[in-house]
Amino acid sequence: MQTMTIPEFHAALMAQGMDDRADMAMICPCCGTVQSARDLIAAGAGQDFDTVERFLGFSCVGRWTGAGSPRRKPDGQPCDRTLGGMFRLHKLEVIDSDGVKHPRFEVATPEQAQQHAHEIAQKVGAA
Repeated sequence: MQTMTIPEFHAALMAQGMDDRADMAMICPCCGTVQSARDLIAAGAGQDFDTVERFLGFSCVGRWTGAGSPRRKPDGQPCDRTLGGMFRLHKLEVIDSDGVKHPRFEVATPEQAQQHAHEIAQKVGAA
C-alpha cells in the first residue's frame, strides 16, 4: 500500500502540470481508466469541480455512465466501483493531519494526465 500525506498528494497532482484543476487525473484501481473531474462533470456527477470533487479519486466515473462491474481484465472502459465499500480495492491511502488514512485512486503520471486532458479536449472540439 502506498501512503502519502495530504501535502504530498497535492504536490503529486500539481506535478501533472495541468492549468486547470479539473484536468488533474487519477487512475481507478479496478478498471484502470484515467479520469478527471471533467469526466465526472460530463457523466452528470455534478455541474462543476466543486460539486464533483468529493467523488474524484474515490468513485469511478462509470457509476454515472451506467457501466457494469469491473471486467476480468481492464478494457479501457470505466466500472461502477467506489472505495467506500467493504473491500480494499485501492493501492493508495492519503493520511490526514490526524493520522487517519483515506483510500484514494492512484495519481496519474504527468504524461497520463496530459494525454487524458488532450483526449477530452479533442472530444469536446469534435462535438
